[in-house]
Amino acid sequence: MVRFCPVASGSSGNSIFVSTGGTRILIDAGVSGKKIEEGLKAINEDAANIDAIFVTHEHKDHIKGVGILSRRFDIPIYATEGTWEAMACDLGAISRKNRCVIYSGENNVINDMCVKAFDIPHDAAQPVGYSIFAGGVKMSVATDMGHYNDEIKENIAQSNILLVEANHDIDMLKKGSYPYVLKQRILGLNGHLANITAGSLLGDIMCEKVRHVFLGHLSSDNNTPQKAYDTVKEVLKSRNISVGKDIVLEMAKRDCVSSCIEL
Repeated sequence: MVRFCPVASGSSGNSIFVSTGGTRILIDAGVSGKKIEEGLKAINEDAANIDAIFVTHEHKDHIKGVGILSRRFDIPIYATEGTWEAMACDLGAISRKNRCVIYSGENNVINDMCVKAFDIPHDAAQPVGYSIFAGGVKMSVATDMGHYNDEIKENIAQSNILLVEANHDIDMLKKGSYPYVLKQRILGLNGHLANITAGSLLGDIMCEKVRHVFLGHLSSDNNTPQKAYDTVKEVLKSRNISVGKDIVLEMAKRDCVSSCIEL
């Protein structure tokens, strides 16, 4: 059995739990170690049993709890070379044996699980998304993208479970209180994915294998869960894709554990 559960997802912190019969990993640990431990306990998992933490990039909302979890439970950390260089000073002391460098496009085998990184366009040192393969199931995590391209579509295509970014509503962002420079960063090609763009991405990759999608990494200031859900639903409807019939669409929660999908 494969389990996929967003422990936290939003502009304030992100962490996704994935497990098989013999392997347990986290994609990012961007909230406190205590909060991640509590979230895992809520789904009857123990942080002491985590086999690896895979980091997408070095921004604080993705690495806040990485160092403490690694030290507390002797967990290996996997990240690209650029991400390691950018985040090393923020993690604190990490055992050399737990500093694992990965490369985009290569498979990383952890027991009965295979994790493959792919490049994403974001204003970080060397950011990646991840696809996870186990037991005939494919799961993917793709957030913190200013736009999507063919490489991203190819990597997340045919994912049975997918968490994709729906960071902001464009009108809310433009009319909001953020400084102009920050607005331009978010809207830029290396910023974050808007709700309507997330819907287009899902429409582009939709097939019978794509069954359960989480919308995640929502901005607390420039989006709402309802607006993200409604916008993506309407984009999919315009492509003759019915939410609830063709695809299960769910919001990844910011402050608590989301649904745990088991296949």
